[in-house]
Amino acid sequence: MPMATPPPTAEQDDSAPLIPHKSLAAFALVTGLFLLWGIANNLNDVLIRQFTKSFDISRLQAGLVQFAFYIGYFTFSVPAALVMRRRGYKFGLVTGLVLYGLGTFLFWPAAAAQSYGLFLVALFVIASGLGFLETGANPLVAQLGEPESAVRRLNFSQAFNPIGSIVGVLIGTVFIFSGVELNAPRIAQLKLAGTYKAYLHNETMRVVPPYMILGAVVLLWAFFIYRTPFPAIAGRSTDANEPQGSYRELLRYPHFLFSVLAQFCYVGAQVGTWSWFIQYVQDYTHLPEKAAGYFLTGTLVGFGVGRFGASHWMRKMQASKLMGLFALANVLLVGVGVLFPGWVGMWAIFLTSFFMSLMYPTIFALGIQDLGPNTKAGASLIVMSIVGGAAIPLLIALLYEFTHSMALAMLVPLACYLVVAWYAFWGCHMKAHAPEAA
Repeated sequence: MPMATPPPTAEQDDSAPLIPHKSLAAFALVTGLFLLWGIANNLNDVLIRQFTKSFDISRLQAGLVQFAFYIGYFTFSVPAALVMRRRGYKFGLVTGLVLYGLGTFLFWPAAAAQSYGLFLVALFVIASGLGFLETGANPLVAQLGEPESAVRRLNFSQAFNPIGSIVGVLIGTVFIFSGVELNAPRIAQLKLAGTYKAYLHNETMRVVPPYMILGAVVLLWAFFIYRTPFPAIAGRSTDANEPQGSYRELLRYPHFLFSVLAQFCYVGAQVGTWSWFIQYVQDYTHLPEKAAGYFLTGTLVGFGVGRFGASHWMRKMQASKLMGLFALANVLLVGVGVLFPGWVGMWAIFLTSFFMSLMYPTIFALGIQDLGPNTKAGASLIVMSIVGGAAIPLLIALLYEFTHSMALAMLVPLACYLVVAWYAFWGCHMKAHAPEAA
């Protein structure tokens, strides 16, 4: 694999082809991965609410769903980069899909045993596979064409991620949510009748069929990728003298280092907002869980519209400036959600998904810009920063436990968007330090 492939640049060139013809099949299959991991990511938002019911646990305990999931990303991102450095992108993507599929099939024994801990293990395994997929798919898409069109190409592929997110939430809302929400007197009645445990078991088993079907689709996709010829960039390097890059060298690039911080904050804000959106809606509008689930689906549609729109708008505006404006818009919207809980606040939080849409791929592309042979190492660390999705939702839940207010808990993602705005306007423009003399 030619590790010195030119990295993406934030400057756009409309004359550069978005997808070269020879890379079309590989590009289509890799782009499909963005949809598949979108499904897994946003099914978690439904699982948090479902497990709160089926295991009768607190919101802080339910937040461990995202913690286990994103710790999987954190743990396997660097090993994934090392594997793909030696065996190539294609091998890494197939490995990730197999792990993803294995994790989904673990949902069956977890549900049968009524074991919350085993569910967390299953989510960790799924995320370990997604760590391989994101570590490989993002830089691979960026390099499947001209460097001048890399940011647009990555935003195009990432636009399929919210489609997967919408599908995931719809699957959860329709097939996992039963619509049965018990109040305290009804729970007491079921306990007296000896049927409360049966109710909890039935609620837990509702997660099994969707995950079994998802696992079958994922393994089928792995087979397609295995059988499809990929361009030379996806093969194993055969040049022993080829520069492989170094994690230590990354310290020379402040724009990259701040991209890791910005991505940590952004992913935490996104995951935290979506994880607790259903609870915010139910707390302040008193809608049933299925209706709140459909509102979550709606905000994800806004996310998709923003992602597709950003790919177009970047032809006319520098990517970093557009992201900065979007981050400031979200600071204002989340502020409304904090100050005016209720329908006004709900619609403000609802709209944040549109403006967060371009942040992940843009931070990623700006972060690995000009890293040269260090691109894969840098990509793995940016993917590791997804651990923000483990930390920030728990921080939101912890603030809720202290304040008993989901509105005040939204101060956490508000602070995260301030960091993203700073990176967009200043951090991403910091120049690399000259290498030290031997």
